[in-house]
Amino acid sequence: MSRVSLKSAREIEAMRRAGALVAETFRVLDPFVKPGVTLAELDRIAEEHIRKAGATPAYLGYGPRSNPFPATICASVNEVICHGIPDGRVLQGGDIIGVDIGVLMGGVYGDACFTYTVGQVTPEIQALVDTTRESLSAGLDVVRPNARVGDIGHAIQSLAEGRGYGVVREYTGHGIGKRLHEEPTIYHTGARYTGLKLQPGMVFTIEPMINLGGPETRLLEDGWTVITADKQPSAQFEHTLVVTPKGHEILTL
Repeated sequence: MSRVSLKSAREIEAMRRAGALVAETFRVLDPFVKPGVTLAELDRIAEEHIRKAGATPAYLGYGPRSNPFPATICASVNEVICHGIPDGRVLQGGDIIGVDIGVLMGGVYGDACFTYTVGQVTPEIQALVDTTRESLSAGLDVVRPNARVGDIGHAIQSLAEGRGYGVVREYTGHGIGKRLHEEPTIYHTGARYTGLKLQPGMVFTIEPMINLGGPETRLLEDGWTVITADKQPSAQFEHTLVVTPKGHEILTL
């Protein structure tokens, strides 16, 4: 328990500002996520906006010195679950793309992910995206003091698996603050009434990754890109939130 830091009012206010910039960056990207745009162009637009706001892209250069992440956003298309590297790929109608944005601003981090549909998608793909969004909401709904981390995972797993989808196990939500990844780990599967008890001042992300097929994953040779083992599409939504005395507040809305 000692490794989970409870944030001060001043830190939470700083994280509100970082979270607001993340949300604003999504709004800036919105009109550009359409057929014909390249992933590299989305990355450029996001980086320009973040730097103009006086912040730093959190992911650019993140990771091991031997293989740092090379871009501002993660751009995960179709069967890519997470950590997709933006490149010259052109978005096509019918694609989905999970855009993950992190910023460092005022000494603290903000982090969120949104899955966009590109042009017209099939009803099957739309249902996956909708279920993933609802899974995040289900996880958020149980966050309050004295709830437990297992309650979050149980809410997400019950909803998604109840509809026949696979819930990714290996990649989780996480504490966040002066570092991008802190304690606690937030699993997207779990049993009610188990795990760490939530307290006011805890700040963490919930970021379910839901697959159309099975939950199994595969890491590509670039050391970053994670895809579904069965090559079926995957969606992700994420928010950063703080536990408050009466419930929670989303910092990246």
